[in-house]
Amino acid sequence: MNYAEIKYFDIANGEGVRTTLFVSGCTRGCPGCFNSGAWSFEAGRPFTSEIEDKIIESMAPDYVDGLTLLGGEPMEPQNQAGLVAFVERVRERYPRGDGKTIWCFTGDTLDELMPGGRHRTEVTDRLLECIDILVDGPWVQELYDISLRFHGSSNQRIIDLNATRAQAAAQGVSLADAVCLWRDEEVYATHSM
Repeated sequence: MNYAEIKYFDIANGEGVRTTLFVSGCTRGCPGCFNSGAWSFEAGRPFTSEIEDKIIESMAPDYVDGLTLLGGEPMEPQNQAGLVAFVERVRERYPRGDGKTIWCFTGDTLDELMPGGRHRTEVTDRLLECIDILVDGPWVQELYDISLRFHGSSNQRIIDLNATRAQAAAQGVSLADAVCLWRDEEVYATHSM
């Protein structure tokens, strides 16, 4: 797997200060995509164990709130295979409850990552198990809304996967049938600063 860019101290792609990994490769090709330079799977540089270590160490300070994955497309099957062991390492080093979260932006809907979905692989469940917040759905230029926080078009959802997993377990249903949306701080959710 290649990566197109890494941003340290990013405040645009999830809550707080984050380390953001932009993976290379996306077959979706959404018109108006902000990162079409990362569509090629050959773009950027190889994602090596040294890069993994640097990202994990960058998250150590208390003021860093977590890791964000985007692209390209993290849920392309070959990118899932390249990310799963790394994301599991991140989760092992920074367990849930320590204040560090993992966000993932994908053009896929959660349904497309479920059994029978177009990007379902043998590692999808392992990857989703590590992710706290999933921003799902393709970018749609006609639905662009500058007032949306952490997503660009109104069809996209910000899913709280921890709450979704709990609800799915309680109801005995799939994640896709138990979606709980992430709740933003009221000052941002109401746009009333």
